[in-house]
Amino acid sequence: MAKKKEKVVGDLRIGVYVCHCGLNISATVDVPELVKFASSLPDVIVARDYPYVCSDPGQKLIMKDIQKLGINRVVTASCSPRLHESTFRKTLQEAGLNPYCLEIANIREHCSWVHADIVKGTEKAKRLVASAVARSSLLEPLDVKEAPVTPQALVIGAGISGIQAALDIADAGFKVHLVEKEPSIGGHMAQLDKTFPTLDCSACILTPKMVQVERHPNIRLYAYSEIEGIDGFVGNFTARIRRKATFVDWDKCTGCNDCAEACPVKVPDEFNMGLSERKAIYRSFPQAVPNKFVIERDVCIECKKCQKVCKPDAIDYDMEDELVEVQVGTIVVATGFDQFNPSLKPEYGYDQYENVITGLEFERLSSPSGPTGGKILIGGREPKDVAFIHCVGSRDETVGNEYCSRVCCMATAKQAHLVKERVPQANVTVFYMDVRAFGKGFEEFYMRVKEEGVFYRRANPAEIYRRSQRLVIRAEDTLLGKTVEVEADLVVLAAGMVPNINTQAVASLLRLGRSSDGFLMEAHPKLRPVETAIDGIYLAGCCQGPKDIPDAVAQAKGAASSAIAPMARGKVEVEPITAVIDEDLCSGCRICEGVCEYGALSFDQQKEIMTVNEVLCKGCGACGATCPSGCISLKHYTDQQIMAQIGAILSHVR
Repeated sequence: MAKKKEKVVGDLRIGVYVCHCGLNISATVDVPELVKFASSLPDVIVARDYPYVCSDPGQKLIMKDIQKLGINRVVTASCSPRLHESTFRKTLQEAGLNPYCLEIANIREHCSWVHADIVKGTEKAKRLVASAVARSSLLEPLDVKEAPVTPQALVIGAGISGIQAALDIADAGFKVHLVEKEPSIGGHMAQLDKTFPTLDCSACILTPKMVQVERHPNIRLYAYSEIEGIDGFVGNFTARIRRKATFVDWDKCTGCNDCAEACPVKVPDEFNMGLSERKAIYRSFPQAVPNKFVIERDVCIECKKCQKVCKPDAIDYDMEDELVEVQVGTIVVATGFDQFNPSLKPEYGYDQYENVITGLEFERLSSPSGPTGGKILIGGREPKDVAFIHCVGSRDETVGNEYCSRVCCMATAKQAHLVKERVPQANVTVFYMDVRAFGKGFEEFYMRVKEEGVFYRRANPAEIYRRSQRLVIRAEDTLLGKTVEVEADLVVLAAGMVPNINTQAVASLLRLGRSSDGFLMEAHPKLRPVETAIDGIYLAGCCQGPKDIPDAVAQAKGAASSAIAPMARGKVEVEPITAVIDEDLCSGCRICEGVCEYGALSFDQQKEIMTVNEVLCKGCGACGATCPSGCISLKHYTDQQIMAQIGAILSHVR
């Protein structure tokens, strides 16, 4: 540890604190040498090192120097500001110093983690610290503003995640607007027969929660509706909801089913994955919430037979879409997932053979409310040989999905168990690459299924073709090291999870990012898994990435608690790092308006210049980089500060 004799240069008194980060930094950076170097920099009156600067003793060290030595600018040479910037800002604030008088030199990710040579690593660390000190000398205190919060929440999507989030927020005493695009809430969980590893009836678990949503006094349900637009900012969002015309007055509809029985038009039933048919006037499934009917006008022939038999006179062919505008303080996105389309793997013959089905189609076959009443029948007969294939559309570079869908291994184990339960004499083979039984009780369930006689074969299926009336699976057995052929009457593809088809539209609507796998991106994968880059918008369930029901529910609860917090406080702090426009230089060209992803820039018609909504602005700097007049600057990241950093780095190059 090195300490330079106190000195005062102008009004600046800079303190530099170098973190060892265990061995993360000290293994490839000579920390004592770096501290000695920092002590020699202009305006630095103290330089210290500590094993973990982010720890409580490390923070107290900084606070003590601020209070006793009059430090008014703080530089930490540590890890990424994305991880600990908020930590050190709070440290400065507790010590009585403006939190924006902090600069972080990232010598872990940018230096020690990418260099093995301690000499070169130390030299680079010196330059990074020098640039941080140079920038810190130009930092200015910023004031955090506050905005009021509307005590209502919007939840988009009403699968199990959206349902749970809505219930938790409503139970906390806040009004919730729950929007679901389908005529009924429930999502994919409503299509399942059993849940693993406990084999609970999916409907038995889900239906009570669906009923709670419908009856909760704090929840307003918008089924068969879509979000058309969202404006505003954290605490003050305005959402426009399009309630699509159902052509059935739900206030009058009793759910008696007389209309569906009278309707002559039949179309594939989406809820049953096309394995059965429904009428042009329909409800999604028997336990639907709301338990109301909808007319699909695209296929309706307007014979009006349903209208003639409807005793409550609920049929209304003149009904039109309705636009509703609501004010909310926070938003939870729970738009779920879609099943991978196995047609993209033509070698499996999904579109070619009727006895090649997906896992979700199998769920409808095995469900008592499904097209076969829970009997596993293919072509009217019970299969004697059933094969399951893992990882269809997951962990597959050829279709662009390199990630694991997480649920497929255990879902397949559950479905294999159901085959043995419903058709005991059937031979069941599971083709797998790996079995990932990561959850509570998963490994035990997997072993139970194997003991029931399900044969797990480590093999990569290459193709499926027909031989006589049966299917043949040709695969490479990776344990035996040879090609094998297995005949089957039914092949079930464990199709993985992919982002919901509307994910891009949702991302654009809410200005959210997407990760490389296409799912919505969280603010930080470890520390902020339910938050997004947009304050006040949170993620729940499979819209953020593949997960099973317990994890989806857990994340929904986390998103709900995060959404509740600002509403409970009644106000939110607004980040002061925003764009600033020099009115004397602005020409009103409006180029910046087009590049702003957050809608923070608007044109003042009277002054004929651009203005910034500081609450909406995220300080990304895109507008400043685009402005041809150079009239836009960014608080906390001014041109002078950046140039000072560059100059310091260049001046210390040997």
